[in-house]
Amino acid sequence: MGVDEKIRASGEQVRDTLPTINPDVERSQPPKPSLHPAFYVSIWISLSSSVILFNKWILSTLGFEYPVILTTFHLVFATVMTQLLARYTTLLDGRKTVKMTGRVYLRAIVPIGFFFSLSLICGNLTYLYLSVAFIQMLKATTPVFVLFSSWALGVSQPNLKVFLNVSVIVVGVVIASIGEIKFVWIGFIYQIFGIAFEALRLTMVQRLLSSAEFKMDPLVSLYYFAPVCAAMNFVVALFWELPKLSMQEVYDVGFLTFFLNGLCAFALNVSVVFLIGKTSSLVLTLCGVLKDVLLVVASMIIWGTQVTGLQFFGYSIALGGMVYYKLGYEAIKGYAGEAGRQWADFGNRRPILRRISIMLFTVMTIFVLLGGLAPTYAPGMDPTEYLNEAKNKIGIARL
Repeated sequence: MGVDEKIRASGEQVRDTLPTINPDVERSQPPKPSLHPAFYVSIWISLSSSVILFNKWILSTLGFEYPVILTTFHLVFATVMTQLLARYTTLLDGRKTVKMTGRVYLRAIVPIGFFFSLSLICGNLTYLYLSVAFIQMLKATTPVFVLFSSWALGVSQPNLKVFLNVSVIVVGVVIASIGEIKFVWIGFIYQIFGIAFEALRLTMVQRLLSSAEFKMDPLVSLYYFAPVCAAMNFVVALFWELPKLSMQEVYDVGFLTFFLNGLCAFALNVSVVFLIGKTSSLVLTLCGVLKDVLLVVASMIIWGTQVTGLQFFGYSIALGGMVYYKLGYEAIKGYAGEAGRQWADFGNRRPILRRISIMLFTVMTIFVLLGGLAPTYAPGMDPTEYLNEAKNKIGIARL
């Protein structure tokens, strides 16, 4: 064998024996830290509920009866924040893949923003007339309006079976409306129009996003929609509410309160971006139902809203119909079977904790039912005159 062949053979042997990656180093690298999906879900539920309760508190409890101005402030706040995030963070880098032109903006973004603006205005006007509990019950009809708007705009074809499925939701909401104690027609009409406008917006967004060129996450959508919605709302507020507004009413609420309210509303949009892709459609659906139920309970606790047994019955039907419509029978059957097995396994591993969970659920259910089924004659009685009468009798007795 020649010298060149020996060197070549030696070189090949050396290259074959040298490892390219150290298995120990590769194995020792820690996995990238990630938060549990329950964290993102809990943040979304908390922020979503907080925005609704916060708006109700400002508009109703604090007496700032200018919902259009409040909505305009939210949108201006969102416009400023999305511009800052686009400039200084990577959260809005998704906009770089969107082929947005002036023509597309005028033909797609502006009409969607128009209906978005109307839905926000009507939705906030409703807080002046209806309780949070009843508003959440009416919002259960959103899938019904989305279905009808998708048929009207040609996004999907009419289907009798699907229509019968969503009819259950309508029946449940009708029953809940019959049971509403403080039913106000103008508030009911505002909410129905708000849901209809929101359904049209969602359908138009679905049609826009059907093209791969316009795939946008919720934060990028807000980046494009917030400016046009803010401008439209400002025009409405300029003629409708600004002439009646005084600075004293703004001072009574406080600039810090307005800032926190806008920050909470914007944080909700950011949380949705992080939530997408972390959970399944089942979890999102059930979390939405849980959020609505918690808002009903919160309305009863914070504002003393009376919810009748008939409303609970109707709302239960509506929520059940909504879950069935979104998931379908086979999916629900599979998930129910898996949940039963998980619950049985949990009982075997943690029997005491399982008993405590059942007891807490039972106590909470009884509390809610008693709150809703309590007699309604008590609020009509003014205790002041009876107390004054008792004091007079005591005073006479002491003379």
